Amino acid sequence: MTAIEYVRGDATAPQGKGIKIVAHVCNDLGGWGKGFVLAISRRWPEPEAAYRRWHRERARNDFGLGAAQFVRVSPYLWVANLVGQRGIRTGRSAGVPVRYEAIDAALGRLADEAVELGASVHMPRIGCGLAGGSWEKVEPLVLRRLVERGIPVTVYDFGG
Repeated sequence: MTAIEYVRGDATAPQGKGIKIVAHVCNDLGGWGKGFVLAISRRWPEPEAAYRRWHRERARNDFGLGAAQFVRVSPYLWVANLVGQRGIRTGRSAGVPVRYEAIDAALGRLADEAVELGASVHMPRIGCGLAGGSWEKVEPLVLRRLVERGIPVTVYDFGG
C-alpha cells in the first residue's frame, strides 16, 4: 500500500481480514467521555478501563504525551490509545489541545506494534475532532510513520 485508504463508515467496525488495530487520540488528563471514545466504549469496555488504570497509575508507567497503549479486545482486534492531546478544550482563548509532536511519537509506537503483530491500522481522522487539529498536519505524520513502513491504513469518515 502506498497511500491511505479513505472510506465512509465506522472505525469501530474495521473492514478487511487479518489482525487490525483501531487507533484514536486521547488526552493527557485521564478524561474519557466525549467524541470518538464514546463509540469505542459502546463497542468494548476494555480500552476505557485500561486507559483509566494507565492514567491512575501514571507515576509507575509511561503515561504522558506521545505514549501509546494497546488493548486487545478480541483475538484479531486491538485498540490503540494514543496520548496526543494536552488537556481538553475549555474555551476559545485556551487554544486547541492537539499536540502534533505527541501524535507523531505515538504513531511511531503504533507502527512498531503494527509491524510486530502484522496488523493493519484503522482510525478516524485522529486529532481532528475535539482535539481541534488539522488533517492537513496529521495526514503527513500517518503517511511517514505508518504507510511508508508498509502498514495498511484505512481512515474512516463517519456517516452515510
